[in-house]
Amino acid sequence: MKKIILLLLFTSTIAFSQAESFKTEEIAINSLIKGTLFNPSTISSQTKLVILIAGSGPTNRSGNQIGLVNNSLKFLSENLAQKGIAVFSYDKRIIAQMISGKIDEKSLSFDDFINDAKEVVSYFKNQKKYQKIIIAGHSEGSLIGMVSSQTNVDAFVSLAGAGNTIDVIIGQQVVKQLPTLKAEVDKNFAILKTGKTFHNENSLLESLFRESVQPYMISWLKYNPQEEIKKLTIPILIINGTKDSQIAEENAFLLKQAYPKAQIEIIQNMNHVFKEVENETQNIEAYSNPNLPIIPSLVNTLDKFIKSI
Repeated sequence: MKKIILLLLFTSTIAFSQAESFKTEEIAINSLIKGTLFNPSTISSQTKLVILIAGSGPTNRSGNQIGLVNNSLKFLSENLAQKGIAVFSYDKRIIAQMISGKIDEKSLSFDDFINDAKEVVSYFKNQKKYQKIIIAGHSEGSLIGMVSSQTNVDAFVSLAGAGNTIDVIIGQQVVKQLPTLKAEVDKNFAILKTGKTFHNENSLLESLFRESVQPYMISWLKYNPQEEIKKLTIPILIINGTKDSQIAEENAFLLKQAYPKAQIEIIQNMNHVFKEVENETQNIEAYSNPNLPIIPSLVNTLDKFIKSI
């Protein structure tokens, strides 16, 4: 059976590098939102903070899931901190729920993640410690970040973010891997768009349309990235990679079309988890390689944009 890759669902320490040291601090925003603050070794009144929002599924602050450990967000946070930019990367609320054993998938809503991001922003805004706050959302986190950035944020970065609604994105992924299921997927999404749930009878689509996840999909479908990005009035950077098998680079151009003032950067040979790959075999392997570094051009692009705002 083919495996479908879908967009589903405190102590301080000091780390050292050849370039520059940085400090890390564990911070709990609330009982569900905990993360790591990466601070440059020297902080001034000009230091800027990036809030990283992870992608879909039970993704933690490092960008990892069970069985898929690549440290993408951890590496990104460390690299930016080494360049003098503070970063807060946090676990999605589902991580805390899984640890406590109190997860109720049926009760999850896309709006929960939007509210979580807003609460993180408010936490750091109230500290008045950083000159500017930038939201950078990866994959599903891009759309969450768009909505969260409509107030109290100085800039927004879309990292491998979708340019279409989730039904279109998943439909495109299914066509690549199991094209005979495309019609059934479209029919199921049509039902969800009406706000109704249904009984899924296809075992191949159980991970996508299981009963417990359908309410979350309904809440997600309400948001269109091309409409949400138009509501922003802040500097925007859109980044995608040419080797991204989950979110094709055309999505970046759809967002750019919706918000023409945005900067756009298409990074050659970067895959969905920020690793440099040349073919599909390397792409798949990169998802579970915790030692493979992220592509340097991503860090340089972010560094340039953040320091320019």
